[in-house]
Amino acid sequence: MRTTDKKLQNYLLYILGSVLFISIPVFSSPDFNTPVHLYNIAPFQRNFISHLLLLGFFYANYLYFLPKFYFTKKQPLYCVILIVCFLIINFLPQLIIESEHLKFASGSIPPPPSHGHPMMPDIMPMLPSGPLFNFLIIFSLSFLLRVNQRMTSMQNENLKTEISYLKAQINPHFLFNTLNSVYALALEKSDSAPEAILKLSSMMRYVVTESSRETVSLEKEMDYIKNYINLQQLRMDGENSFSFIVTGNPIGKSISPLILIPFIENAFKYGLNPERESYIAINIDITAHELTLMVKNDKVNLQLSSEEKSEQGLENTVKRLDYLYPDKHKLLIFDEEHTFTVNLSLTLL
Repeated sequence: MRTTDKKLQNYLLYILGSVLFISIPVFSSPDFNTPVHLYNIAPFQRNFISHLLLLGFFYANYLYFLPKFYFTKKQPLYCVILIVCFLIINFLPQLIIESEHLKFASGSIPPPPSHGHPMMPDIMPMLPSGPLFNFLIIFSLSFLLRVNQRMTSMQNENLKTEISYLKAQINPHFLFNTLNSVYALALEKSDSAPEAILKLSSMMRYVVTESSRETVSLEKEMDYIKNYINLQQLRMDGENSFSFIVTGNPIGKSISPLILIPFIENAFKYGLNPERESYIAINIDITAHELTLMVKNDKVNLQLSSEEKSEQGLENTVKRLDYLYPDKHKLLIFDEEHTFTVNLSLTLL
């Protein structure tokens, strides 16, 4: 669920909860569904004002008191605030609304006797009640919700930090191999050397400027992948069979940065060997709301050092997919004896 959708859902829940809470004194009044107008009855008025004050305390405690005082190690001051709030909620309604016997003394017409609630005459007296009980319930609810929100926020921050770290793990061996290829082109005074340097520079700029974003345009991500593949092709010769096919239009679509490249990088790591024939196929299909990636390669380069192997990179990518595309992606990996195949489909953002 997107952040905006979740916030809207939370706001609707708060509004619904507030309306239901304010309705409690109405539906629990013994004079409900009687000819008496509830808002002319002093006990109901005091009860209604008390619920309004409790609702205000809930939001004040949740939004301000807890983060401002409790979570900043100012618990003594926070306790004083709680006591003051309880006293206000307990005594302010009585100060605002004068009691019934004072009205009798001043000549007012007393309200008719309560007839009780027709639907639940015996249930309400059995329920716990009282100013202190109500205050403790509202305090506990706001406290638990705020603590839960704080823990969730901390977990999300930790996940974001981890995701940023995973995205920052650029494989240095790709850079070294590319520089070696460019160096070889320079020695040969090849016309491809300046173009290769520009492509590498563009890739590094993309990693530095775009990888920290939550999403990037799919068009930019595809340019990054094409530049990467073009640079890797510098290492290819006639013994390599290579296919790269892109179908669909990336314009106007978004994706998490650097989420596809580890699978493509893995194919070139294990699928290129100057001493053996190899086959690498990369297909990317883009539809209105979905992207499908298929990468298949022969295993012809198995003599890699532990630093060059990409198992950790693939594990990190799987973690990122689980975090960034929960229930919005499907990943199938077929690790066979001579071939390695990846099928990934994900919902575009």
